[in-house]
Amino acid sequence: MKRFALTSTLLVLFAFIGAMWVYAWFFASKEVVNEIADRAWTERAELICKDAANERIALADFRPLIDAGADALFERARIVDIATDTLDHMLIKLEATKPTDAKGQAIIPLWISDYRAYIVDRRTYADQLRLGTNVPFGESIVMGIPLSEKLSTFAADNFMKSCKPPMDLSI
Repeated sequence: MKRFALTSTLLVLFAFIGAMWVYAWFFASKEVVNEIADRAWTERAELICKDAANERIALADFRPLIDAGADALFERARIVDIATDTLDHMLIKLEATKPTDAKGQAIIPLWISDYRAYIVDRRTYADQLRLGTNVPFGESIVMGIPLSEKLSTFAADNFMKSCKPPMDLSI
């Protein structure tokens, strides 16, 4: 009797798992939630973001804080501000042209708005550095997810690798 119950339970479980995979392969939507249809816009965005990333790379300061001198935090704040300016200019350029598809026109402004919130977090961090407070960078959390992760997922879903938020403050 026990063997029959175990066998029946396993058969039901395997049938359920099999049905789930059949649904996933043949019937479930394959649409990526964040993906927009205007590939030309995302290609232009990738180029714009790549230019901004290159500007930030040129700002890199790899000196240990102890070797940077008495004004190290103020200097770091200045570099963070300049790096954040590259993001600000990047968003202005991205806003200059709109995607041609309806979905892109609806969700790109939301992504840019999230990016602007991320920029506010960076500016707040730079202000803390200027006040002499050497704390780790803290970013906003949206629906339990760090804002940079949300922005990165959108960029990845649209093949805009360079449009992911920089990781320059996460060290």
